[in-house]
Amino acid sequence: MADIRNNFVGIKSPNPFWLASAPPTDKAYNVERAFKAGWGGVVWKTLGEEGPPVVNVNGPRYGAIWGADRRLLGLNNIELITDRDLQTNLREMKQVKMNWPDRALVASIMVPCEEQAWKAILPLVEETGADGIELNFGCPHGMSERGMGAAVGQVPEYIEMVVRWCKQYSRMPVITKLTPNVTDIRKPARAAKAGGTDAVSLINTVNSITSVNLDTFSPEPSIDGKGSHGGYCGPAVKPMALHMVADIARDAETRGLPISGIGGVTTWRDAAEFMALGAGNVQVCTAAMTYGFKVVQEMIAGLENWMDEKGHRCLDDIIGRATPNVTDWQYLNLNYVAKAHIDQDACIKCGRCHIACEDTSHQAITAMVDGVRHFEVMDDECVGCNLCVNVCPVEGCITMVPLEAGVLDQRTGKPVSPVYANWTTHPNNPMAKVAAE
Repeated sequence: MADIRNNFVGIKSPNPFWLASAPPTDKAYNVERAFKAGWGGVVWKTLGEEGPPVVNVNGPRYGAIWGADRRLLGLNNIELITDRDLQTNLREMKQVKMNWPDRALVASIMVPCEEQAWKAILPLVEETGADGIELNFGCPHGMSERGMGAAVGQVPEYIEMVVRWCKQYSRMPVITKLTPNVTDIRKPARAAKAGGTDAVSLINTVNSITSVNLDTFSPEPSIDGKGSHGGYCGPAVKPMALHMVADIARDAETRGLPISGIGGVTTWRDAAEFMALGAGNVQVCTAAMTYGFKVVQEMIAGLENWMDEKGHRCLDDIIGRATPNVTDWQYLNLNYVAKAHIDQDACIKCGRCHIACEDTSHQAITAMVDGVRHFEVMDDECVGCNLCVNVCPVEGCITMVPLEAGVLDQRTGKPVSPVYANWTTHPNNPMAKVAAE
């Protein structure tokens, strides 16, 4: 059996699945039930400084995007950090850690961007026995208007400054949670590393308005006829999260920096993809809020079964395995040629491939052959774009088949070249590098 025990910056847990800082980790009752269900760790819902608790809205807090089958694809939330008293949270965290010493318990923190505020809260959190802290530099609503959350995460200099304070005033490992609401995720990651962070976690939620009520003309969720932007999460943000994780994993300045992957993890496969791109573990929120805490049992079993099937002994065997295969467009092999192929036995004759290709692509799929409804790829027109693969409702019916070197590409009339060539040397590129004579 594959060993999926996790050691993330010295924080040990029986598996790599942690609950992210969010409503599911707001109190001991939730966290205890999550641990009983099998979660390897939790990041406690974000703590604020002592004083009057944060005030959340008392109405709808979530907007949603659904697929055609009503499956939840994304949540938008306008909830803020914990609205429970700091001391109550600290007491519960201490008790939970005593009850579950083998599970990871990390405290998410967000206080004003002032040295004294961080200096004051860190020893209080440390006294709970928490395994580490996560600096919430990502919240895009409510707190950012107060100079916290994304207001810090969007300024690399602030990130580096606060991380330095936390490393100075605490023994605990520091995980810096990054906002995706920036133009280049590498810059805040570099700043966090410069400040001495032990790891980064990403992504936090994406600025969004999910929908507008066309009866009241108010954004959803609506509070007394008004709406606000919120943070978007769930399966829909996974592609953005994977991209940003890969950017940090392969950046020369942050390569090797431990990453906790967040963003739409719903299945074991999602987790494996994050780890393959460089994440050391994953954090989950929307899946738990949609399916309940026991969803982790499917994640654990699926990951173990896949690792056994593929011969991966431990998590280190897969972490970062895909990172070297991520490159920039200009380095992709322009001499690689593939054609779509339709399995006629699997084809249900729906015609979606033909319609998509005929109306919006390269007119490379037939609709009729010898007067009979028949869908087949015309190699002399197919550019290998794989749109048909993605619109086909039958998994595996249409596949992409690479042409071997020397085989004639009927579209270009030229044999496939065995030589790797990319845009940097292409004759049409005005910036092409000319080989030295």
